[in-house]
Amino acid sequence: MKPVITIEYCPKCGWLLRAAYMAQELLTTFTDDLGGVTLRPSETGGAFIIRLNDSILFDRKEAGHFPEIKWLKQLVRDQVNPEKSLGHSDRP
Repeated sequence: MKPVITIEYCPKCGWLLRAAYMAQELLTTFTDDLGGVTLRPSETGGAFIIRLNDSILFDRKEAGHFPEIKWLKQLVRDQVNPEKSLGHSDRP
């Protein structure tokens, strides 16, 4: 069974579009590696949490910022397909 990403976002903060953009990027990059990306509105204000199955990959409140998409792709790649090349996203 392929892993699933869940992006929990704060709808009151207007972060749906940011969550949708990240979902699109992950689905495009990891077409054969992910079982899907779920967007989940949070009941907690200010939440933006990205999970891989049940493990938290990123929490905006802990980090103090949103993830850069390049970094997020590298993080997901390292978990779901470490051998996958991300092309220009792998360059410093």
